[in-house]
Amino acid sequence: MAKTSSANLAEGQPKTAGYRVAAASSDGIVINQHFGRADIFYIYEVTGKGNYRFLETRTVTPVCDGGNHDEEKLCSSIDRFKDCKYILVSRIGIGAANRMEQSGVTPMELPGMIGESLDKLAVYEQLQHLF
Repeated sequence: MAKTSSANLAEGQPKTAGYRVAAASSDGIVINQHFGRADIFYIYEVTGKGNYRFLETRTVTPVCDGGNHDEEKLCSSIDRFKDCKYILVSRIGIGAANRMEQSGVTPMELPGMIGESLDKLAVYEQLQHLF
């Protein structure tokens, strides 16, 4: 499902490369899952112009089990997203966020409609390339 976003800041801006984003969602509509409890992620490709399209779903074994965190599950989950530039979640613990960043994936707490969160992310990404 392709979508043309209104996230472009100005015409004639340098085009940035595309990237992948993982969204933690229970229904594929809303980002509503804590990273450690999520078992399904929706993967999107975002173009340099802020357009995006759905690619696939990925399942993982949740890292958090009744308040206990499994280091092996955490590493395994992070490995599933190494091709993504960002991971969008409703919440993420500081330890998991640090490990995610060390692997080259930027975690962001952006709960809400997936499309709106991807639009916000596209604006953020464009702003990063202004300076």
